[in-house]
Amino acid sequence: MAVDAPAHQFFGHPKGLSTLFFVEAWERFTYYGMRALLILFLTASLATGGLGMTAEEAGAIYGLFTAGVYLLSLPGGWLADRLLGHQTAVFLGGLLIALGNFLLAVPGDTAVFYSGLLVIALGVGLLKPNVSVMVGELYKNQSPARRDAGFSLFYFGIYLGAFTAPLVAGTLGETLGYRWGFLAAGVAMLLGLAQYRATLGWLGGIGQRPEAVSATLRRNSMAAIALTAVALGLLAWSANRFSFGISDLANVLGVAMVALAVVFFGGIFLYGGLVGAERKHVLVIVALCACVAVFIAGLEQAGSTMNLFARDFTDRSLFGDHFSTGRHPASWYQSIAPSFVLIMSPLFAWLWISLGRKGLDPSTPIKFGLSLILLGSSFLVMMLAVKMTVQLGLKASPAWLISVYFLQTLGELCIGPIGLSGISKLSPRRYAGQMMGMWFLATAVGSLVAGVAGGAIGSAAVADLPRHFLTMAAIGIATSTVMLLAARPLSRLMRAQ
Repeated sequence: MAVDAPAHQFFGHPKGLSTLFFVEAWERFTYYGMRALLILFLTASLATGGLGMTAEEAGAIYGLFTAGVYLLSLPGGWLADRLLGHQTAVFLGGLLIALGNFLLAVPGDTAVFYSGLLVIALGVGLLKPNVSVMVGELYKNQSPARRDAGFSLFYFGIYLGAFTAPLVAGTLGETLGYRWGFLAAGVAMLLGLAQYRATLGWLGGIGQRPEAVSATLRRNSMAAIALTAVALGLLAWSANRFSFGISDLANVLGVAMVALAVVFFGGIFLYGGLVGAERKHVLVIVALCACVAVFIAGLEQAGSTMNLFARDFTDRSLFGDHFSTGRHPASWYQSIAPSFVLIMSPLFAWLWISLGRKGLDPSTPIKFGLSLILLGSSFLVMMLAVKMTVQLGLKASPAWLISVYFLQTLGELCIGPIGLSGISKLSPRRYAGQMMGMWFLATAVGSLVAGVAGGAIGSAAVADLPRHFLTMAAIGIATSTVMLLAARPLSRLMRAQ
């Protein structure tokens, strides 16, 4: 049974939040530093230290990697729930993340590079869902408004790492060589693990290993891991034997992930032994996961579509005299959205508590609907930016990307921390890690779409881009409309006891 950590010692929140805050901040530094460089490294010429891939290939790899990172959260949550405990899963995941980034830094070996991506994905799958589960455990006996505020503060830690990573790892990668950026990301994860071990006692009994693990469960777990390894081997063999392209693999994975979500939720709903309000809560989780998949399909284009747009179509001469190329690094634009989160996350945390005290706090479904409206609006701004670029025959002002990231940040603060809080609150306790894994599976679906879209953007003529951005805007606004119309019945399901 979990034991509460000491309360109200970290900016008015449980002291254990600081342990999770900082390990997540360092992990996100690692992830966003690597992400800021990935598609640039893949598409850079061999002469400049890249892999010389086409935009389509690079976009598919980016999508497969970012999707894999979140897809592996499902077994990562299961292993923590049943075998490892959340504390141990986070530490082992961090070790794998550091190792993977060091493999990326090995020069001249493509096979080692791909191995590094796989190891990182495995590590994030262990670490990411289980940190969030432990944050939820810190607030299990507190009000929904304070829980939302705690997750908003936790999000501040996420983006503290995300803001600094492109400025440090991105600058190193684009000026000294991409490998130096990956190396910096690996060192950052080791620093995060050091502070995690030093302050682990602040979590109390939260997230410890399950008290009794049967020999049968251990054998079944090992068998499942072995079967997974065989499946990955067969997939690699099939891709080589039948000459599957990277884009084909991305399409297959997309269908497989959606099918997995349907099977998982169907199995839990029908055969998971749900009682009372648990069935209603799981239905709400399904709706929230569907919305976040759409949102992430737009948001994660920051590392693909927007990253390539910053490199190829944006005026980067503002600090030109300080760089040998005359242009500041394209990866710097990856720090814009996190900077807005750092500024506005505390304001949103205060806002939700203030509205909650007055009985005016919007329901979770309404917050989700607002986030999707903001996402759609950001792509309308992007469409205008491209049209003006075509008309004037010049590269786009950085102000366009800044405006887009501002709108998307407002949207993310209405869906990201609120979604994590909602999942932790609604999940049946025995499925807590797996439900958080399904949240990240939805994120994986969106990430895969974002990567594939980025590949299409990279190969398209600038005059063809408005149609893409208009499509994304329409999808976001349409999904928002559905969510807002369903807000009242979903809220009733959430309140079921």
